[in-house]
Amino acid sequence: MNITREIKFESPTFARRIKGMLGVDFYRLFHTPLFYIFLAIAAIIPAMVSAMTMMPDQNGNQISLYSNVWQIIAASKSLYVIETIADYANMNMVFIFGGIMVSIFIGHDYKSGYVKQLFTTHAKKQDYMISKSLVCAFAMACMCITYLIGGTVGGLLVGYDTDVSVGSLIIAILGKIIMSLGWASLFTFLNIIFRRYFGISVASSFFFGTGILIIGAAAIVESLTLPTSFLNIFLYGASVNANLSSGIGSLLICIVVSIAWAVIYNVAGTRILNKCDVY
Repeated sequence: MNITREIKFESPTFARRIKGMLGVDFYRLFHTPLFYIFLAIAAIIPAMVSAMTMMPDQNGNQISLYSNVWQIIAASKSLYVIETIADYANMNMVFIFGGIMVSIFIGHDYKSGYVKQLFTTHAKKQDYMISKSLVCAFAMACMCITYLIGGTVGGLLVGYDTDVSVGSLIIAILGKIIMSLGWASLFTFLNIIFRRYFGISVASSFFFGTGILIIGAAAIVESLTLPTSFLNIFLYGASVNANLSSGIGSLLICIVVSIAWAVIYNVAGTRILNKCDVY
């Protein structure tokens, strides 16, 4: 008597695939010195800037750029064109550090051959994009926290004023942390484009992280007497909406824009990986 057995192999569900990739990426993140180095950088830089940044006044005397502890965390209002360096040097600097970290983190995937091994056994390119975006967003959110600690401690040690609208401060911090998802997705997308050119990928992440694009575009638009607020949505991810005069509307904008950026850049990155040689 011949007995035929039919064996069915079920492919892993999306949730199981993502869980597996996140487990690997988080393990790699927590077991590399890179993550902790950038956490330290994110804490030390604002502490140094808040304590040491000076500028000359009208009489030529050196005065501090800051008068309030929380100015190193966020600008006092939404700014599309820099008025002073103090308006620029706030928690948005995390997006510069974070961009460089993402470039190194993803660049190591290609340099080590991990990507070749991964896509040989794991065909879903979208899973790679989603996992990298989420893990890097987590890393950047952690950098926002260490930045907050370092900047606050530096400002308190110098003796800056602490008056602030607590609600607006909380919204500003949450807004910038939430935007980590959008920025991480953008940086992951850029590193997929320049995956074979590590130096260019780092430079592109730095370029976009500094906000030079929106600053230049805003300057041009302002000279044409056109509204500049829409530039923030498309070019700088609503990050400047998270400031010391923010309301709940600003937080909602950051949430919507961050999710929109994540969807757009993950879809675009997945299409590139599906159509091009990923090695």
